Amino acid sequence: MAEKFKAVPFSERLVLLPHCMRNVKQCKAVDEGTHYSCVKCGGCKIAQIQKLADELGYKKLYVMKGGKAIYNILVDQKVKAVVAVACHFEGAQGIKMTDSLKVITQFVPLLKDGCYDTDVDVETVKQIMEQK
Repeated sequence: MAEKFKAVPFSERLVLLPHCMRNVKQCKAVDEGTHYSCVKCGGCKIAQIQKLADELGYKKLYVMKGGKAIYNILVDQKVKAVVAVACHFEGAQGIKMTDSLKVITQFVPLLKDGCYDTDVDVETVKQIMEQK
């Protein structure tokens, strides 16, 4: 999938992050119902990823509350590729979904999972996002 992913323009890619990466004590993200919109407050690593997505021209970054809304977002946004961060279980479920929609996916597993204060290697996410 890596070569196919590289061929997709940044403007046709999404970034999907789990809400459990948020630092809930500092987060200023806007609650959009099914997801949060990062305002780059700097309270967690999401802001770094959002900044890169903006700089590269990604279509959108979503901080997802749950996996079920992802299907609707993928269909509505009509994207060709996704960079997704999640725990292994949610990642496996997401890959099945994106495969069924023929959306090219690059998955980055969380370093620390759980339902809050999770962690990801931002450098790995950046390397994948920058591929072209």
